[in-house]
Amino acid sequence: MMLEINGLSKTFRGGFKALNHVSLTFKSGEMVALIGASGSGKSTLLRHLSGLMAADAGGGEVRVDGQPVQQNGVINRNIRAVRANVGFIFQQFNLVGRLPVLTNVLTGGLSRMPLWRSCFKLFTAEEKALGLAALARVGISDHAYKRASALSGGQQQRAAIARSIVQKARIVLADEPIASLDPESARRVMQTLADLNREDGTTVIVSLHQVDVALRFCQRTVALSKGRVVYDGPSSALTEKMLRELYGTEAEDILGGSNKLTRPRVDVPTIFDTAPALVAV
Repeated sequence: MMLEINGLSKTFRGGFKALNHVSLTFKSGEMVALIGASGSGKSTLLRHLSGLMAADAGGGEVRVDGQPVQQNGVINRNIRAVRANVGFIFQQFNLVGRLPVLTNVLTGGLSRMPLWRSCFKLFTAEEKALGLAALARVGISDHAYKRASALSGGQQQRAAIARSIVQKARIVLADEPIASLDPESARRVMQTLADLNREDGTTVIVSLHQVDVALRFCQRTVALSKGRVVYDGPSSALTEKMLRELYGTEAEDILGGSNKLTRPRVDVPTIFDTAPALVAV
């Protein structure tokens, strides 16, 4: 399922330009990392892609398989149908803590249910079986009937991924899903997203603050700076020099003074290979 962005712009109060004429195309089955310094526009972009936020009037469009999510600052009136194919994983888990994990996961199917059933959260035996299977797939089926608040952060994120599986989302947008997790929990969450991408062909677009994770799990990386796309290409072509320019004063925290880019690299021809620094695309 293809996701297209054309000339997307968003200006907040005070004239802050969060997105500045962003144009990108994500093909079906890609796993793409969004990187950039704090305030570069990563979260804002993801929220526009799902229709959670409207662009400026006349500020471009977002389409999923040709169907508009929004155009020129107006959200599609039938956004519920479009969102049925787009799952969203938030940094802060976004589960209802007092409800069982299974119930949280089953809400992924609400957009495909008759309205009267979705209002009362009435699930069939078949739907419950699908939810349990999704929890088993992400490795937390033994927590199905626990309150969501009893789960660790990493387990809650995997429950959110299970919710996208129940939703049958063809595109999953993940907004810094590992930002508050310990290294092992972060690895499990990213591996679960990678498995979903590889086994189901689901398009995964994930914003990350950890450059080494982006390099390890995503073949393509899109870098944002001040609301603009400044890099779009193979993750393997990113260099430490480019990343230091991208992150500026945050570079030491991101790279930690260690060589996080050390890993087997694949030389992929790209216009950025000979660039001395990041360039606008």
